[in-house]
Amino acid sequence: MKSAQTKAIEVRAATGKYAVVCGSGVMARAPREIARLGKFSSVHILSSPFVWNALEKKIRLGLPARLAPYVHLFDDAESEKNLQSVEGLAQSLVAAGADRHALIVAIGGGVVGDVGGFVAASYLRGVGLVQVPTTLVAQVDSALGGKTGVNLPEGKNLVGAFYPPRLVLADPEYLGTLPGREFRGGLAEVIKYGVIADTKLFEFLEKEMDAILRRDAKALEFVIRRSIAIKARVVSKDEKESGLREILNFGHTFGHALESVTNYRRFQHGEAVAWGMMCAALLGHEVAGTPADAVSRIVALVRRIGPLPPWPDAKPREIIDAMRADKKAREGKLRFVLAKKIGQARTYDGVAEKTVECVLRCAPQVFVKPVESLGNCGG
Repeated sequence: MKSAQTKAIEVRAATGKYAVVCGSGVMARAPREIARLGKFSSVHILSSPFVWNALEKKIRLGLPARLAPYVHLFDDAESEKNLQSVEGLAQSLVAAGADRHALIVAIGGGVVGDVGGFVAASYLRGVGLVQVPTTLVAQVDSALGGKTGVNLPEGKNLVGAFYPPRLVLADPEYLGTLPGREFRGGLAEVIKYGVIADTKLFEFLEKEMDAILRRDAKALEFVIRRSIAIKARVVSKDEKESGLREILNFGHTFGHALESVTNYRRFQHGEAVAWGMMCAALLGHEVAGTPADAVSRIVALVRRIGPLPPWPDAKPREIIDAMRADKKAREGKLRFVLAKKIGQARTYDGVAEKTVECVLRCAPQVFVKPVESLGNCGG
C-alpha cells in the first residue's frame, strides 16, 4: 500500500537538484518519476541475484511499460566491491548495446549502489542513474549524496567518483525481507545521524528502539525519513566533502580499518561502523571532552541493536596502519570525526596516536562491560 506520508526530499548537487522519494509503496510512482527525468534509449538494472530474485516482480511493475529493462547481476559481497566487478558490468553493458542515452537503475544495498553508481559515472563518461536502495543502510545513507566507488586491497573506497543520481526511490516495505543481521547493521547509520546532528532523533531511538527492531512501520518510516533529511541537508551544503560533510564519517575511520584488517569478510559495513562509533565515542571523551554520560548513552544505544561480530585478532598498530590508507587521512596523519556532545560533531586533526592506540587496546574489553563503567580509556 502506498503511504500517505510519501514525499520527496530535495538534494542539491553541482549538476542540479534531485529528489529522494521516500515512503511505503513508492515504486508505484516510479514510472511517473522516471518519466520526469526525460527519455532514455534503454534501461539497465544492476543488482545482485538475491535482491533480484526477491523483488523482480515488484520492480518490473514499477518501471516504465515502454522500456523492457536489461538485467545485469553481480555478487554484492563487500569482497567483490572492486574494479573487476566494474569492468565486468561495463562489458555486460557494451554487450547489451547501452549507449550514452541509457539509464542505469541500481537496485540493492550499499555495495550495489556504490558499484552501480561508479559504473554509471564511468561508462561512456557518464550515463543516467537512478538509485533504488533495498537495505536500511542504503536507504538512509549510501544511496544519496553521490559518493560512488570501490575498494582496493589497500583500503576501502579508494577509487571512485562523486556522481549524483537523477533520482532515489526509497521504499521501507523492501526492508521486510531484509535479514536481521543486515537490518541491525543499518541501524548503526541511523544512530550516527542522531549523534552528529539530531538530539531528538537520538532520544527517539533510545525510547523506541524495541519498536524499530520489531520493524514497526510507523517508527521505521520516521527514522528513515529523518535520517534522509539530515543527509540531504549536509550534502546539499557540502557535496564534495570539503568540510561539513565529513561529519557523516563519525565512526567510519575506525570502521573502515576494521573492515580492511579482516579483508572485508568478518563485518558487514554497519557492524564495523557500530564498533567504530563506540570507539569514536571513547576517543571523543579523551580528545574532545565528550561527557562520560554521553559516551555511555552512545555505547548503550549501539549495543541495543544486537550482537556484533567479535573484535578482530589484530594488533592496534595494524589497525592504525589501515587508518593511514583511509581517504580522510592527510599527509599520513589521522583525522577523526568526534562528537563533543550528542547532536554536535566535527573533525579533529592531529590526534595523538598513543591515544588512538589506547582506545583500540581497550575496545575489546571495555565495550562488553556494564554501561556505567564506560567513559575512561585509562590512557
